[in-house]
Amino acid sequence: MINFYWYPKCSTCKKAKAWLDEHQVDYHLIDMIDDQTPTIEQILHWMDNNDDEIHRYFNTSGVIYRTENLKEVIYTMDKDDAAQMLSERGMLIRRPILENGDKVFLGWKESEYETLL
Repeated sequence: MINFYWYPKCSTCKKAKAWLDEHQVDYHLIDMIDDQTPTIEQILHWMDNNDDEIHRYFNTSGVIYRTENLKEVIYTMDKDDAAQMLSERGMLIRRPILENGDKVFLGWKESEYETLL
């Protein structure tokens, strides 16, 4: 089963969800801010099973990221510290996240989603 983590107010999430619906992809919808922020264990699992660098898990265009100057911090974090920060502050997580088994797609890239078809 595909899990689609999103924030309903996020325009990028809306685009990705519309694409999934248009292509009739079956998925389980999870509001990652209000309902189910990913856990430390879940984030570490994603990091361990994907080639993305730690900084790619952060929503670099978000208000919290900018106001707290996290740009200087995230490149020096280990994955345990990053996973803890992300699990405690869901708005810092890049979204949407599409989880298909061990594979995780961060953000919205149509070319990546097309591999689901």
